[in-house]
Amino acid sequence: MDAVREIKVGNRMIGDGHSVFIIAEIGINHNGSLEIAKKLIEGAKAAGVDAVKFQKRTPEICVPKDQWYVERDTPWGRMNYIDYRYKVEFSREEYQLIDKYCSENKIVWFASCWDEEAVDFINQFDVPIFKTSSASLTDINLLMKHKMLNKPVIISTGMSTMEEIQKAVEVFESKNILTAHSTSSYPCPNEELNLNMISTLRKKYQFIPVGYSGHETGLAPTWAAVALGANFVERHITLDRAMWGSDQAASVEINGFNRLVRNIRDIEVSLGDGIKRVYKSEIGIMQKLRRVK
Repeated sequence: MDAVREIKVGNRMIGDGHSVFIIAEIGINHNGSLEIAKKLIEGAKAAGVDAVKFQKRTPEICVPKDQWYVERDTPWGRMNYIDYRYKVEFSREEYQLIDKYCSENKIVWFASCWDEEAVDFINQFDVPIFKTSSASLTDINLLMKHKMLNKPVIISTGMSTMEEIQKAVEVFESKNILTAHSTSSYPCPNEELNLNMISTLRKKYQFIPVGYSGHETGLAPTWAAVALGANFVERHITLDRAMWGSDQAASVEINGFNRLVRNIRDIEVSLGDGIKRVYKSEIGIMQKLRRVK
């Protein structure tokens, strides 16, 4: 019996035999602005993506104490790093507006949660899926917190060994998880993308949907990931790659997302089912050109 590699997320199935689930990661590219977030949601929806994703941190937990009062340049001028981290975190009221806005635009939203309090915060909005960042792959307590939700969780695998990936999969007992191949450099040089890891993960985890979270500049590697069998893909989205922020340079602008989605849909249709057949459109040409039948 063939392995069934699929998982239900809301009203969608992600896995083999289903269309590629495309995620536009807003992350913190909104720079603390609800208006920018709305524009990114609008752009992602217009491009045809399936979901948008944010990042949620509890600053006093996620920022090391020795970094709290280190001054940094920010869009609001120089300030302590801990104050900046609060500036880019949306409040409960702002996420309520985001939740409503995504519902009105009929697009799924969810978040990468970097600590246990953030998990509880996001879960109050009953999102259909969660994600753990590559930096969190070895945080067993955080993985267990996600497991207890009994909801699908994407685990991102950048900066990790195969042994660390295996331990994370074992935490979830291979249930309710999806794995995302990734390399955690921003932007990532092509020679470090290692897209054949998608095939490696597919062979190793035959019941788990496998995807790709890309941080490269350009679109071709993401298209290649789809051709290699990625069940879902994620790219950062931005209004302008020149905007302030550490993720902007590795992001895709809205026009680029239009091309990204359009060509993914072309690729998945073009791949077919691998069964050789003579198509109806070929018969007339065959009769005209084939000398020996």
